Amino acid sequence: MKLEKTIKSIPDYPKKGILFRDITSLLENKKAFNTTIKRMYKITKKIPHNKLAAIESRGFIFASVLAYLEKKPLILLRKKNKLPDKRISQKFTLEYGKATIEVHKRSVKKNDKILIVDDLIATGGTALAAAKLIEKCKGKVAGYIFLINLFDLPGNEKLEKKDYKSFSLIKFPGH
Repeated sequence: MKLEKTIKSIPDYPKKGILFRDITSLLENKKAFNTTIKRMYKITKKIPHNKLAAIESRGFIFASVLAYLEKKPLILLRKKNKLPDKRISQKFTLEYGKATIEVHKRSVKKNDKILIVDDLIATGGTALAAAKLIEKCKGKVAGYIFLINLFDLPGNEKLEKKDYKSFSLIKFPGH
């Protein structure tokens, strides 16, 4: 199945010059969603890890199913002030602004090997912030799985420069 055909592209959203890749059309297509999960699950077998981390919010969709299938713990990487317990924060820059993500201090143990899951890699700000959070907690980044890689934006290159493994199911231009 060509998953690319199930993704809707919306120009100038959330601001002019951004070509937004809307995955809700893929999620609404049961065959496409099931194919996505099967392909991601197959990738998880190539990456030694003992926990999965999901980046808010669309990463939650995929990582929760993968954690269930693998019978492994799921760590939530949330937007600022969404976690109730002691947490560690990481600020970062997005394509169109600044943000902060956080993780519970108790979620990552020393030497945990964490597989990070999100819907999309673009400029790499969120993905690198996720890695910094894991590493601040003394965990190790096992790798990344993304549904979409915007190949003409620098995100994947930034991950490679840090020697992080990265896998994507779909490649699209970002502009």
